[in-house]
Amino acid sequence: MTGYADPGFDTLALHAGATPDATGARAVPIHLTTSFVFESSDQAASLFNLERAGHVYSRISNPTNAVLEQRVSALVSNCIY
Repeated sequence: MTGYADPGFDTLALHAGATPDATGARAVPIHLTTSFVFESSDQAASLFNLERAGHVYSRISNPTNAVLEQRVSALVSNCIY
């Protein structure tokens, strides 16, 4: 029997990779943006140079895609071959 610490495939399919946002919403928001704002040119440079994690341009990554990638990874890791 799986518990909270060991979620099953169905639970992972719905919740893996996502945490509730500041509003407490459970569903992953869809970010319909193509670009993101940077705090400084140094932050932008470190993001583009892959020195820190973050989103710079939607075709490369965005929060919605990041959740999908984490969710698929969790499902693949959970599968028994």
